[in-house]
Amino acid sequence: MKQLTRRSLLRSSAGLVAGSVLAHPFIANAAAKTATAWLVQGFAQEEDVSMKKIIADYEKASGNTIDYSIVPYAPHRQKVISAMTSGAVPDLFPSNPAEVVALFAWQGKLTDVSDVVETQKAQYSETALLSAQCYNNEIKQRSFYGVPTVGATLPFHIWNSLVEKAGYKLADAPKTWDAFWDFFKPVQDDLRKQGMRGVYGLGMQVSANGDDPNALFAYFLIAYGGKDIVTKDGKLHLDDPQIKEAVIKALTYPATAYKQDYVPAGAINWNDADDNNAFHSKQIVMDLDGTISTEVAIIADKEAYNDIVTMRLPLSNDGKPVPALLTVVDWLIPKAAKNVDVAKDFLKYLIQPQVNNERMKVGLGRNIPAMPAVVKADPWWLADPHRKSYTEQTVFGPTVPAYWAYNPAYAEVQNTHVWSAAWADIIRNEMRPEAAAAKAFTQIEAIFAKYPIAQS
Repeated sequence: MKQLTRRSLLRSSAGLVAGSVLAHPFIANAAAKTATAWLVQGFAQEEDVSMKKIIADYEKASGNTIDYSIVPYAPHRQKVISAMTSGAVPDLFPSNPAEVVALFAWQGKLTDVSDVVETQKAQYSETALLSAQCYNNEIKQRSFYGVPTVGATLPFHIWNSLVEKAGYKLADAPKTWDAFWDFFKPVQDDLRKQGMRGVYGLGMQVSANGDDPNALFAYFLIAYGGKDIVTKDGKLHLDDPQIKEAVIKALTYPATAYKQDYVPAGAINWNDADDNNAFHSKQIVMDLDGTISTEVAIIADKEAYNDIVTMRLPLSNDGKPVPALLTVVDWLIPKAAKNVDVAKDFLKYLIQPQVNNERMKVGLGRNIPAMPAVVKADPWWLADPHRKSYTEQTVFGPTVPAYWAYNPAYAEVQNTHVWSAAWADIIRNEMRPEAAAAKAFTQIEAIFAKYPIAQS
């Protein structure tokens, strides 16, 4: 299959562009002013068009100006870090990557946006609010330093035709965690017996590149009962026997599956896009990966699109619902911003339910509004089988926030790929999972020591 690029994925698929927004949007009664905004380039051109339309509508209604630039993901991240270091900042930008809200809040570099969040607070999910309520180490308090806009979780993506070719039916897949993953191992074995020597049952990012390996570990950790590794008070709980056991299991299963040849050998060096490419080329039967970008990327190929089954998370091994890790993208206003009033006013406009809903629909539901009532009120979100499964998991199922929201130390844990290094120790260095976990614990405790959070 032709390799897909970020810009080409949806051009032929999404004719949606958000129309006029609410008839009576929130508009400040201040003299016209200008705010600068650095936006992240959309997955599809239509997403950028939609954002431009929202800005144009806001400018027309308010008399204010949003002087914006649209920057690709990686350069945007570099530009923001440089600006926050030098102090020459824009007035607002989306968190990129998502965890920078916690890091910048810790450093006291963000404006408190509680008044913006308050305008729609009743609409947000509890998880979305927790994701934006970060700790400021300068004043030793938590507050809202991000304005939640969209959320995303990881569903399963499965080639139904490969499962059936192996002689199985997805309807027969077990409903609990380990058994569900194990189901795809004999699928691989039987496909290989039919001559498909290059096919693998499991797509697992066990590398030390990008965000996907951190997400994969988090989902295994939560499924094994370790969701409270960091709690709302910012405390680390590696001394909890249940957490320790969950960590060891979360290190063991993926590493063992890799060593047993049920995961492509190259997965230990994969970047975030590599599992998508492996899935699209049918090198892997299933993949646990963020959003439904996997499906949307090939929506123009209806046969392939309809062949994919998007599935929610199975239950834990003891039959309980597994909360999905909800990653929320917040919009941020630097403390050094020169036009805070206009930046806040625009964000109050942007997070109006109808405005935010229409913006997400342009992306065909890859990301979902962080407001459950918005999704419940619009049947569009459940009209497509892929979108329905993903929406039910992300909006209607149990969720937990990313751990860096509770303590920015976890952002450093992710960025240094502590858990991936533990997988590598097991895979390459033949280290026992217990020893790899102990080594990781030592590293993590040292990182958390740098981020003490005062308890009220």
